[in-house]
Amino acid sequence: MHLTILHAAQPVEGGVARVVVDLVRGQRAAGHRVLVACPPGGRLGPEAAAAGAELLDWPAGRSPGPSTAGEALRLRRIVRAAAPDVLHLHSAKAGLAGRLAVHGTVPTVFQPHAWSFAAVEGRLAAAGVRWERFAARWAGALLCVSEQERVDGVSAGVDAAWQVVPNGVDLVRHGPAGAGERRAARAALLPAAPGLDPDAPLAVCLGRLCRQKGQDVLLDAWPQVARAVPGAGLVLVGGGPDAAALAARARGLSRVHLAGDVADPRPWLAAADLVVLPSRWEGMALAPLEAMAAARPVLLTDVPGARECLPAGQLPVPPGDPVALAERLAGSLADPAACARRGELARAHVARRHDVRTVVAQVEAVYRALLPAGSAGRSDSRVPQGV
Repeated sequence: MHLTILHAAQPVEGGVARVVVDLVRGQRAAGHRVLVACPPGGRLGPEAAAAGAELLDWPAGRSPGPSTAGEALRLRRIVRAAAPDVLHLHSAKAGLAGRLAVHGTVPTVFQPHAWSFAAVEGRLAAAGVRWERFAARWAGALLCVSEQERVDGVSAGVDAAWQVVPNGVDLVRHGPAGAGERRAARAALLPAAPGLDPDAPLAVCLGRLCRQKGQDVLLDAWPQVARAVPGAGLVLVGGGPDAAALAARARGLSRVHLAGDVADPRPWLAAADLVVLPSRWEGMALAPLEAMAAARPVLLTDVPGARECLPAGQLPVPPGDPVALAERLAGSLADPAACARRGELARAHVARRHDVRTVVAQVEAVYRALLPAGSAGRSDSRVPQGV
């Protein structure tokens, strides 16, 4: 039976957007009707539409505040009009507005993509925990992308119908990049990156430029790496709220380039010897999976999802520790041949464990477990009139 699936997401860039688009693509290929409610701007809307989704305008800000009530009301109206069989809420704001909007009266999946209370401290963190404990009753499934994300939720006292489906990657779109692709990518990209040697070791950090992703820690580590591996270069790929501050910080460093936001990160993955993501928190980051699919080794910090996505025997480094990060990064960049061998192992690992087709099938199984017995796959409007 074909389903009507409504995805709601506030982030329109980065890993959350890419996860949603991958789900849309797989669900449309399976014959389902798929709708995506998201704010205008960014990549999510156009890419989801290109993948076959019906796009619905849902203006929403990133942080909770006075606008949240209006955002929940707008989302409630969208749900009533779409009459989905399943409502899939992605990340904190959609999880907040969506659960307030329908109170679980539509089969609801909430996917945090990293806990909101991990991003803040003090009273805000405590309020976030209290909300997640309360709102878990309004989700038929709380879908985590790593076992550690689930454990962190349980430890915070969230009592939920837990499901764990690790993130996946499109292994056709993200194919292995060999020596030829590496040379071609560097020839195309590095002329715009003054000071970077196309024959020297290159580390690439792919991710939104924000505190979560820890690029500031990476820049603190870089002088030690540059001394240990003469000629080595570093490229930060992505845009975000910390772009100007990171650019100012990078100006005094050797062979560091900020490439900005790019429509397609694959050429930068092909150009890299190693991909590094020094995050402070995650659920399971998508960028390392894409890097490993391109046959590039990754260096990660020990945040939720990191150990679970790495090949056996590879360990992350402590988050927020520039000295430990520099030591591991320098050791890897000093041996590009070893990086290439690790990259081949990484590609095989991702192909076995993180194929997006498997993810799409597992998510559909989560949906179907929420549907009433004998459901024909079409919904009536089930949103309570008084919400």
